[in-house]
Amino acid sequence: MPARSVFRDDHELFREQVRRFVADEILPHYATWERDGITPRALWKRAGDAGLLNCTLPTTFGAGGDFGHAAIVIEELARASCLGIGFSIHSDMVSSYIHRYGSDAQRERWLPSMAAGERIGAIAMTEPGTGSDLKAIRTRARPDGDHYILSGQKTFITNGANAGLVVVLASTEPDLGARGLSLFCVEEGLPGFSKGPVLEKIGQHAQDTCELFFDDVVLPADCLLGELNQGFSHVANELTQERLCIALRAGASIEALLDETVAYTRERKTFGRRVFDYQNTRFQLADARSQSRMLRVFLDDCLARHMDGELDEVDAAIAKLNATEMHGRLLDALLQLHGGYGYMSEYAIGRAWVDARAMRIYGGSSEIMREIIARSL
Repeated sequence: MPARSVFRDDHELFREQVRRFVADEILPHYATWERDGITPRALWKRAGDAGLLNCTLPTTFGAGGDFGHAAIVIEELARASCLGIGFSIHSDMVSSYIHRYGSDAQRERWLPSMAAGERIGAIAMTEPGTGSDLKAIRTRARPDGDHYILSGQKTFITNGANAGLVVVLASTEPDLGARGLSLFCVEEGLPGFSKGPVLEKIGQHAQDTCELFFDDVVLPADCLLGELNQGFSHVANELTQERLCIALRAGASIEALLDETVAYTRERKTFGRRVFDYQNTRFQLADARSQSRMLRVFLDDCLARHMDGELDEVDAAIAKLNATEMHGRLLDALLQLHGGYGYMSEYAIGRAWVDARAMRIYGGSSEIMREIIARSL
């Protein structure tokens, strides 16, 4: 692959550090975590010690880097087919929300422990029956003196079982619909806050996804994050970065699995010939390389613009739509080239193929991305 001008020398040095961390701390144990349905909290502390969390935040609250460093963590986990590791949700969503919208006291209260991996972050928006329709949220936070009383249920919450802090989107003015939503920070252990068992998914098994329940949880007023009734606006402002993160994950996964498939087809023989020697194989690999290279150029352009604060929601939607749809399509073709072995869990392509399916849903489904793009026409 040609040199990627979006990254500086310090980024590439950091990439080597991340690769070593993945090789030493994650890959030897990942199959176990997949079976267990959860990543141990101890990994997060080691990631914090290694500077892999809160990459974009100043050193008081994080690693003191920029989004290029965050992108490298995302890419290297994807290249290793470890999509069940929820570092990006923690660092690039939850911590980002707190740093951008929180008060000084809130930043000092939560971000240092999150940077150290001592407190794991989750964000709770989706509810049973709502999906991408945030305006239909029924979780309610009603004022009660100098407190709020939080009641409701959230589902499909990434990092949910491990979470020590959850940013919850709730209705504070139900009559206002989307204009009456607010964000709250809810700490683990508060009376009335409980977690359901880890949900059984078809992929990304190491990711502890669960339901969260709020039964009249008493929240001090200083748990309100950002402005009252501005939750929808705050969320909308952060979706560009979230969707770019997903697109970067898909792009890196395609490249890694393509390289692995080329190596496999050069070694595997059938009917006395290498699989690579069949024209059908070479043409499929050529198509995959052509498409992934074009995607890489666009993703790096989006990344550069985001690092300059110039990426808009439409191009972020285009990036997510194209990257995740291509991800699913190409991984399916690459798995086919592995034959029966592609369906075996010992090969990365099988796990990656299953894990990829959710990426066309979370962060806004492909259909939502098309709506966003269509509105710009």
